[in-house]
Amino acid sequence: MPRIRILAALPAVLWLAACAGHPTDPAAPPIAGACKAEAAQAWIGKPASDANVQAAFKASGANSLRSLKPGDAMTMDYRADRVNVVQDANGAIEKISCG
Repeated sequence: MPRIRILAALPAVLWLAACAGHPTDPAAPPIAGACKAEAAQAWIGKPASDANVQAAFKASGANSLRSLKPGDAMTMDYRADRVNVVQDANGAIEKISCG
């Protein structure tokens, strides 16, 4: 009887194992359009003008941009191809991150 229970549970265990995340291969080539926020950090502290925000976006290599001002609502979804450029209350770029 115990063998039958183990065999009955096997499909569920295999299904859960298939859903588990797999570690990223560090040798794998980068995904085109993936955000690289560290490449845009030079714009932190500069005025959040359209030109500076666009320059930070371009430097990050991301496919999309989310520019946020104080008080702006922000969704919590994570997108590896999006760069976030966050302004402070003085209109300067405070933070540049991916997501």
